[in-house]
Amino acid sequence: MFTGIIQEVGSMIAVEKQGEAMQLTIASEKLTKDMHIGDSISVNGVCLTVTTFTSHSFQVDVMPETFRSSTLSALRSFDAVNLEPALQPAGRLGGHFVSGHVDTNGTITSIREEANARYIDISVGEGLQYLMTKGSVSVDGVSLTVFEVGENMFTISLIPETRQATILGDKQVGDSVNLEFDQLAKYMERLLNHQKRAEPAGISRETLEQNGFLD
Repeated sequence: MFTGIIQEVGSMIAVEKQGEAMQLTIASEKLTKDMHIGDSISVNGVCLTVTTFTSHSFQVDVMPETFRSSTLSALRSFDAVNLEPALQPAGRLGGHFVSGHVDTNGTITSIREEANARYIDISVGEGLQYLMTKGSVSVDGVSLTVFEVGENMFTISLIPETRQATILGDKQVGDSVNLEFDQLAKYMERLLNHQKRAEPAGISRETLEQNGFLD
């Protein structure tokens, strides 16, 4: 589990592809100081496992499913990546709960500036039902507040600190990003769908309660 608060921007040292599998070697000066083999780490919002590390870098493997469902497949040497270690039991939750399991990819369609804010429009083909104005979303592993929701798109606003501390400040129109929607919204949808399937057609839960079949 992660918080969406990026702890370090790492740099790709090597990208080794074998079909739809990858091994990534990532330069890191901060996170490797307290790293262990088997640690979970978020790389651009994707939960990966540390397989080996030195004082200045670490390696992770990317499985075929992750290769297909995330933007990691497009990484190249020297690319910058957002890094966050897993949340510790006594850790501070500064953003929102992020699992590191990407729901879908989005495409940046517009970037505009207003005073100290940068607004980024992101088109998305699925999952829009999980978004609401002032709700939470993870974009490349960064916990952000949804500024606006439109038709097949939504808008985020980046403050200067987020632009400086993450790779989002360097994004351009046409770039793809990893998206993970708020877990609470997904749980609520699942619960409501389960309740609908449990109710016979034409008979609502309210009807059953009114007639004494349910308390």
